[in-house]
Amino acid sequence: MSGEIKVVEKLPTVEKYQELRRLVGWEKLDFEFAQKGLENALYTVSLLKGEEIIGCGRIVGDGAIYFYIQDIIVSPRFQGMGFGARIMEKIMNYISENAGNNSFIGLMSAKGYANFYKKYGFAVRPDGRPGMFKMWKKDES
Repeated sequence: MSGEIKVVEKLPTVEKYQELRRLVGWEKLDFEFAQKGLENALYTVSLLKGEEIIGCGRIVGDGAIYFYIQDIIVSPRFQGMGFGARIMEKIMNYISENAGNNSFIGLMSAKGYANFYKKYGFAVRPDGRPGMFKMWKKDES
């Protein structure tokens, strides 16, 4: 494994996606559902070291009013080095270019990671309503 680490607009294979999920302790998905989910994302980026996918992130939703940030995953070997932020930069650029005024941007933060998303303007939802959210304002960048 060699080469510069970069974030590119590329779907991970289902196998690599499942491997990344396993590495971070997430449940395995049925192959067909994982494949359909990846293919139906609005936007997907992969974190590459050389040709190897070591992370990913995606956006799902209707492409206009609702956007949900999903699966911001970085292989544990590369965590804590700013690569999640590089994925989020591409994700937030996509939202900036595609979300309208008052579009709802949501996500479910893994336990202990809420502060990571707060840096991007996300707020924890009130008690009894899981996840985090942000109301997009077109004058934001």
